[in-house]
Amino acid sequence: QVQLVESGGGSVQAGGSLRLACTAFGNIFRVDDMGWYRQAPGKQRELVAMISTTNNTNYADSAKGRFTISRDNTQKTSYLQMNSLKPEDTAVYYCYCDIAIVGFTRVVNSDYWGQGTQVTVSS
Repeated sequence: QVQLVESGGGSVQAGGSLRLACTAFGNIFRVDDMGWYRQAPGKQRELVAMISTTNNTNYADSAKGRFTISRDNTQKTSYLQMNSLKPEDTAVYYCYCDIAIVGFTRVVNSDYWGQGTQVTVSS
């Protein structure tokens, strides 16, 4: 069984910084893409940032220049460094991983999600 554990959310004033972390636990063969999504009240969940196994990154326009995603493959952990935070960044942030596990006859990839961590930015 695979579990994603997030940490690092909290409350901060506009202009401040937070660093989120997400670690994958379980009987994992390989962690492929890792990413962060967020969902604000009344809105759909949206991609914030994604990083591949070769460290190719993709950011939402709202995150470019302010957020940085990184990963530590030995620790099966991704990080989201968020700087210059704005009130509109307030949301629940969800960790995402595309994880390969060993099935009965082959390796199987599945999507996994963290439990979500609240980020609140006050003006």
